[in-house]
Amino acid sequence: MRGLIGAVLLCSQCWATEVVYQDLHVLDGKQQAIVKSWLNQGLRTTEQTLGPLAQSHLPVKLQNVYLSSEPVPWGAVNRSEVDGIELHISYFATQQQLISDWTLYHELAHLYHPLLDYPDFWLAEGLATYLQNVIMLHGGVITTDEYVQRIMAGLERGRLGTWETPGPLARVSEDMWRLRAHARVYWSGAAFFIEAELALRQKDPALTLVSLLKRYQTCCRAQAPAGQPDSAKVFLSQLDRLSRSSIFSNLYHSYKLRQDFPRLSKQAVRLSGLHMMSARHSELLRQK
Repeated sequence: MRGLIGAVLLCSQCWATEVVYQDLHVLDGKQQAIVKSWLNQGLRTTEQTLGPLAQSHLPVKLQNVYLSSEPVPWGAVNRSEVDGIELHISYFATQQQLISDWTLYHELAHLYHPLLDYPDFWLAEGLATYLQNVIMLHGGVITTDEYVQRIMAGLERGRLGTWETPGPLARVSEDMWRLRAHARVYWSGAAFFIEAELALRQKDPALTLVSLLKRYQTCCRAQAPAGQPDSAKVFLSQLDRLSRSSIFSNLYHSYKLRQDFPRLSKQAVRLSGLHMMSARHSELLRQK
């Protein structure tokens, strides 16, 4: 596995995917136990919500942080032959603080879509931002009320960010770091997927973004073009095919040119959460 040679490797079985730890030795014994338990829980919750990852191993690179006001002040996806994640962890974080933090769920959610090109980063970051809340809701980490509160607060940050970084969304997304347009980019993308979720509900109450992503992992993820100009269009066209609709492609063509911020009501956000939970409950009943 490229990038792992010479690393200290310790593995543990987590749901359907094996975690391969890099640099676990930078943590002391107590921290190792806390972090391994947290990662096991986070990966299990994610895969129970979104389905097994389309890869047998998950490389995880760890870094200690001693001065931080957050349990996990930084995280990222490392794209390679086998995609992995990197997490910077507060030395003083408790296991419960780590479980309640959103960063791990966000980075794991990125592994369910291919690498997209820079003008489409709003789509990638929006999907991970939306899914982190979906995973936490499904896993019982947050309640439905907390799900609504978090998303509404994020949408408000995105709205304010749109005033600060005007221009078509795709162009702003391409220059997100220099413009410091993270709020607009992330939450415009999250709004896109909430709108898609509600459109799926209207088409068929059994359809959810989660159900489509589960099928996408088995049919399409391994062969998806990565980091290409058409990667986003291919990804969304496959979601359209799986849902027998044109919901995603139609929304994409309007969103990438948007200069305003989407308007979503609190009721619509709550409905997206209730729709997912209802569909999940029906799925569990069918499995019994």
